Amino acid sequence: MELRVLQYFLAVAREQNISSAAESLHLSQPTLSTQLKALENELGKQLLIRGTKGSRKVLLTEEGMLLRKRAEEILELVRMTESEISLSNEVIAGDVYIGTGESDLIRIFARAAKHIQEKYPDIHYHILSGNASFVQEHLDRGLIDFGVVYSPVDTSIYSTIKIPVHDTWGVLMRRDSPLAKKDAVQPQDLLDKPLILSAQKADAWPMSNWFGQDISKLNVVATYNLVFNASLLVEEGLGYAVCFDKLINVSGDSNLCFRPLSPTIEAKASIIWKRYQVLSKAAECFLNELKQEMGLLTAL
Repeated sequence: MELRVLQYFLAVAREQNISSAAESLHLSQPTLSTQLKALENELGKQLLIRGTKGSRKVLLTEEGMLLRKRAEEILELVRMTESEISLSNEVIAGDVYIGTGESDLIRIFARAAKHIQEKYPDIHYHILSGNASFVQEHLDRGLIDFGVVYSPVDTSIYSTIKIPVHDTWGVLMRRDSPLAKKDAVQPQDLLDKPLILSAQKADAWPMSNWFGQDISKLNVVATYNLVFNASLLVEEGLGYAVCFDKLINVSGDSNLCFRPLSPTIEAKASIIWKRYQVLSKAAECFLNELKQEMGLLTAL
């Protein structure tokens, strides 16, 4: 399987039309069609559903959709590898990829990046947001250098640094909500309220035990991946969002407020990367700065 042919396949998947894809690739349509057919023969699977008479639209089969996903990952890894190898030994430059959920802990990464920016201005940072399974999957496939997770870490697979600060769970609500009068929110306060919860597996969600009952019995009116979107739902009066503190600005004239949970639930995170992985010079430089930041926080 050639990288060039994977690029051809992705062009067809993007354009959904062989003629348009051929034009974008500066190939003739027969040449592109021949390459695609050869790829299908090589894999022994149909990848494309050619348009019926009167339609030129090309769709992907189930195997085609899988190949598109893998091809994108393969070509991205090739791009990253070429970029890392092409840099000279004297220059520390390149890209650092970080996978994480929404958290105020990202400030630690920001401080580390800021401290080395003047010395190494050609290091660039890319933050990919997602839950724990997203972070682990991207880390395992080599698409990110570092991840932030809140779940236990398998140290036989990953190297890890525990972050010496934590996030606190609480409820984001309107200031005119009845619960805004309380200093903290207890489980019974939310049992009959419309809730906006983080979209993740119930068995991996630390709030399940805090509520003391099956999550499916709660009045969940919406779920979210990005807390900013959840804050808009709260602001419009849809419900109460359960989330981390410090993510939404509730100071000044904001009509939102945040109340911590009681009993308190603190989320402790770790920075992880693949054990025995050879990091790029940029990623290694960034990791060393992160370790210094961790040391400073621990000393406070």
